[in-house]
Amino acid sequence: MSSPLRLGIAGIGTVGVGTIRLVQRNAAMIAARTGREVTISAVSARSRDKDRGIRLGDYAWEDDPVALATRDDVDTFVELMGGENGPARASVEAALAAGKDVVTANKALLAHHGQTLAERAEANGAVLRFEAAVAGGIPCVKALTEGLAGNRVTRVMGVMNGTCNYILTRMESAGLSYDQVFAEASDLGYLEADPQLDVGGIDAGHKLALLASIAFGTQVDFDGIALEGIERIKIEDISHAADMGFRVKLLGVAQMTGRGLEARMSPCLVPAGSPLGQLEGATNMVVLEGDAVGQVVLRGAGAGEGPTASAVMSDVIDIARGIRVSTFGQPAATLSRAMPAEVATPAPFYLRMILKDRPGALAKIAACLGDAGISIDRMRQYDHAEGSAPVLIVTHRAMRRSLDEAIVAMAGTGVLESDPVALRIEDV
Repeated sequence: MSSPLRLGIAGIGTVGVGTIRLVQRNAAMIAARTGREVTISAVSARSRDKDRGIRLGDYAWEDDPVALATRDDVDTFVELMGGENGPARASVEAALAAGKDVVTANKALLAHHGQTLAERAEANGAVLRFEAAVAGGIPCVKALTEGLAGNRVTRVMGVMNGTCNYILTRMESAGLSYDQVFAEASDLGYLEADPQLDVGGIDAGHKLALLASIAFGTQVDFDGIALEGIERIKIEDISHAADMGFRVKLLGVAQMTGRGLEARMSPCLVPAGSPLGQLEGATNMVVLEGDAVGQVVLRGAGAGEGPTASAVMSDVIDIARGIRVSTFGQPAATLSRAMPAEVATPAPFYLRMILKDRPGALAKIAACLGDAGISIDRMRQYDHAEGSAPVLIVTHRAMRRSLDEAIVAMAGTGVLESDPVALRIEDV
């Protein structure tokens, strides 16, 4: 049997604890599968005294993760601290500079600095792996870099933030408002310290940026993703969508077009009977489409101690086996600069608005749509309140920029009580 693969683990929160548990519990099985032992040399965290419910006395302790990353008895540095800069970035850079392999669960770090770090890894003969950074326990990074490597990927899409999916499905099942379920999710500890990372689509956007880089051979470009969160979704949108056979999801979609890379993370309507439409609770789903394989659907737990630690260990085990894959599936120098493209793929749209209850109000809205070249597929009016008329419109396929033009024109009609809510109906 070969010499052990020695790990240094920085960050002993939920995922770090889960990773250490897997190393301790499954040591014999891992050794049998890799042909070498996987051991832990040292760890680092903010507090030595916290009771984490696991045995740490066998490992050396480093207060400074950079010192941990450069220890002589660490072969692979495992970064589980999080954050796009600070100690996480400094320690990963130090490990790569020392020629050590790195495994990370840090999506923000890679979404903002992935190209530079990939180049640094290759220059120093190291590998940088990040299965745990995208969709928890779902092996979607491995699927793209290995299983589907012979395909020309045509589209990547998915529900990649479990908190948002929990909020939207809970609103539907319990008939609760967004604010009520947001408070519930906060009490349950589902939200990030900065909730905007979840409900604003930023966390899921980081993940989409990483998958798009692998899928289309481009440099990571988080800034090129059009982001829209779920804050404006009302229980009315949930119920109206259900009436029409749809469900609302925070959906990420990336596809290469003749104009460049279209990438968006936004709330959309999807058919209720589709795999994405049937997704419940905090579960994630990634859908990959290739020219040879067709559509592949991957579903599983998107977060949590066990699922994310499982993803960390999948990268560790590959390194132990001697499997060395470029960070984004091909040498960093060959990744092209992404040319962000305005989302111009036409689609039907759902529009919800409240009109002033006066003669000709609806005709003015229809005229704005018609002037923008958009035709109406169906329309409904719901429970009139005193002086106002809630209206729901579903359009035929249209460009988003045309719809935006129509919405701007609607604002000048004087018949709107509030800004319309517009949701794309995605073909899945």
